[in-house]
Amino acid sequence: MAEEPSQPPSAVESLSFEALIIDENKSSPNLPGGPNDSNIETVNSGYSPYTSAATFEELSLSPELLKGLYVEMGFIKPSKIQEITLPMILNPPHKDLIAQARNGSGKTTCFVLGMLSRVDPNMKAPQALCICPTRELAIQNNEVLQKMGKYTGISSELAIPSMDKIPPSRRPPIMAQVVIGTPGTINSLKNHKKLGVTRLKILVFDEADQMLAQMMVTKDWLVFLQVLLFSATFDDTVKNFATRIVAKKEHNEYFVKKEELSLEAVKQYKVKCTDELAKIEVIKDYIFELGENVGQTIIFVRTRNSAKMLHKSLVDFGYEVTSIQGALQTEERDTIIKEFKDGLTQVLISTDVLSRGFDQDQVNLVINYDLPLKYTRGQEPEPDCEVYLHRVGRAGRFGRKGAVFNLICHESEQMVMSKIEEHFGIHVEEVREKSVGDYKNALKKAGLLY
Repeated sequence: MAEEPSQPPSAVESLSFEALIIDENKSSPNLPGGPNDSNIETVNSGYSPYTSAATFEELSLSPELLKGLYVEMGFIKPSKIQEITLPMILNPPHKDLIAQARNGSGKTTCFVLGMLSRVDPNMKAPQALCICPTRELAIQNNEVLQKMGKYTGISSELAIPSMDKIPPSRRPPIMAQVVIGTPGTINSLKNHKKLGVTRLKILVFDEADQMLAQMMVTKDWLVFLQVLLFSATFDDTVKNFATRIVAKKEHNEYFVKKEELSLEAVKQYKVKCTDELAKIEVIKDYIFELGENVGQTIIFVRTRNSAKMLHKSLVDFGYEVTSIQGALQTEERDTIIKEFKDGLTQVLISTDVLSRGFDQDQVNLVINYDLPLKYTRGQEPEPDCEVYLHRVGRAGRFGRKGAVFNLICHESEQMVMSKIEEHFGIHVEEVREKSVGDYKNALKKAGLLY
């Protein structure tokens, strides 16, 4: 792969990730092609020579990358988002891209292929940078990149909160060609001159809406890079801001209409519970009992205290569950995630640290013990519809079947649920609290019980 002209060092060296810093402690086989995204809105700034790619061969990928896609990843053909956006990413003049599509549609493959394709294997220096909101997502993206790029010889390195506690000033300079990490660690490594950025060709923001919402100014250095912004959700404010970031250059946009984002393959239900204890009884006496053999389950809660309380309650009832939240040490978080991904545990209780981008093929059930809320400072509760969508997306990955049970008992929770339905233009079917028949029918409709 021919080396591309380097960018002006002075401009690129001035990049800063300080505005992106967030709390870093907050927080398998693939189906052929993946699901189709209907009602796609694709916007090209300027003349566009792009045509969709029905096969990976049409993308002029290297033999090593094709082997990784077919042999390691088990892919057969591009998904809808891949066939539309990969030509935009891979072909000159390498325009910026703002891309939104539903969870499980294949966004990760798009930007991982983009990074692997832009790297010169003979240059031992960072050429691609991917910024993620959480260390779990960074680790997962790096695993995908190493698997997909197995035959390319391209190296990668994680830039996440370290388990060995070695300060950045004592670390060796990063020579890996692809760097994937979280904003705070990336910024620290750059400030200590351990992460050079003068040779960067491509910059990826995964789950971009969460980070862009915290950016305060437009960065002039973005002019010299190909910038890819990916997320399942962009509210109007963030969408407009993202557009302004890349407005200095011709760029491409790929959006899915709001009403099309809610996963059709995932059946959503609501259960009105008499009190908080009834929520726990619904989980253990109905959902767990009937859904024992349908796959893995993630239970989302709003706070660390709720995670601890629910974990203790279910363990006291004799269930084997694990829980993860931002206050845990990084070693504990990594162990819990690995055990769940390896199938050693079947039920995982989580705060929203895992609501975004966490891929696990065997998760068929999601339970919202608490509905996600926006912080409103004493005003009436408002749903966080973007987080709700990301939670729903943990089930039914790559078009598979799945079910979501929303547990509500307070009047305020019923109001929040109604606002979520109104936002997405959907009707969430009610399951009666103590009706075995209702739960069975719900799981049958979701394709999880026969």
